[in-house]
Amino acid sequence: MPVPNKIRALKPSPALWLAIFCAFMLATSTPATAVTVSGLYTVEVPVAGSGPGALAQGYADGLARVFVRISGTREVLALDGAKALMADAESLLLSYQVLRGANGDSRLTMAFGAVGVNRALASIDAPVWGANRPLTLAWVAVEDRGVRRLVTGSGGDMTNSGDSGIWSSAFARAAEERGLPVTLPPAEFSDNRELLSDIWGQFTSRVRSASEGVEHDVLALVRVSRSGSQWRAGWVFEGAKLNNSEESVSADTREALAEALVNRWAELYASRYAVAAGEVGDLPQVDIVLRGVTSVTDYGKATQVLEGLTPVVSAGASRVKGEQLTLRVAFSGELDQLKEYIALDSRFVPVEGEPQDMRQSRLTPPETPAKPAQSQAGQSSPEAAPEIKADTEAGSAEQSKYTYQPSPVDEEEAEQAFESLYQVLYYRWQPVPVIVNDGGQ
Repeated sequence: MPVPNKIRALKPSPALWLAIFCAFMLATSTPATAVTVSGLYTVEVPVAGSGPGALAQGYADGLARVFVRISGTREVLALDGAKALMADAESLLLSYQVLRGANGDSRLTMAFGAVGVNRALASIDAPVWGANRPLTLAWVAVEDRGVRRLVTGSGGDMTNSGDSGIWSSAFARAAEERGLPVTLPPAEFSDNRELLSDIWGQFTSRVRSASEGVEHDVLALVRVSRSGSQWRAGWVFEGAKLNNSEESVSADTREALAEALVNRWAELYASRYAVAAGEVGDLPQVDIVLRGVTSVTDYGKATQVLEGLTPVVSAGASRVKGEQLTLRVAFSGELDQLKEYIALDSRFVPVEGEPQDMRQSRLTPPETPAKPAQSQAGQSSPEAAPEIKADTEAGSAEQSKYTYQPSPVDEEEAEQAFESLYQVLYYRWQPVPVIVNDGGQ
């Protein structure tokens, strides 16, 4: 049952509902791209074992990496109060698991609560960068010993060999660590010498035309060169109203250069899109995009259903476009708990998956979804204790810690998504069907 002190959104009259709905339905905009990064609060670190001391250190190490991802800057670790938060990292855990490798080493995989982490960052006056992040299409030209090559996407399995595969793997690891959506051009462009020359000269016209068939929010033209043992990467951006003047980083190895470049990109994006600590607030809000809303009745019923869920404090329409309704929902607790309550109502059908061609060009392979917490009876339940403690054998292949879910939206909606803290949730509205027997009964 709803909690007694639950705050309800004001319910407009049917006439006002209709006026609002029709006004939203008339709105049209130019398609754009937005990307939700899931798994930002999940991390895996090496640990000395499964004893209390080793686990406490693992919690702290994992939370430190999550803090950097969510704030967008490494400087967060030096803020007053950061060490105290990391020392109490266990209080922010949703689940954890100890994995033992064949050689006897141990790794700790953890999932922290998004709401809890965001509030912790706000408590030390740190910025908070949300889960909706710009997708960067990186055109990377590498010159080594007089030979220039284009770094291309190696596919979901990340098994591409050769110099391009080494670079793409290095960028993939760096992008995953910082939670930055980055994609590379498809291999069909690898032999285009004119395009390679334009990337090196940082001329955007031809590159922009070649990018039209690849999903992205921002273009990055990167030229990488080596002088002796030193690597240097210089780049220019186009899109997201970022500074388009050239910047550069240097490092001793390919991996270190990719890490330095991605770190700098994350800082630049976070400086634009991260929310100031004072704007985080005590009551989290999430946008729910509901497709298949064809009438005022659908709109009213969907809102009523959401308002009846225990974690929901208020729900109201923020945007309607065609048969797509966006609801702004304020909730208590953690976002995963809200999602579990929504999953109990069959009228909300999750919209999952993404185009296969985008998945193949992405730097990081898809994530295998985690199983929900189980109650003692073995049934999935929003009330089940979320913490999972286990000590199991590690798998032979390390899984990706997050995935990218693209969604076609207009430019204004993309900007709003980038500045929100929590991932946009997508569902299809399925009204309760009327079952009629063949016999007419």
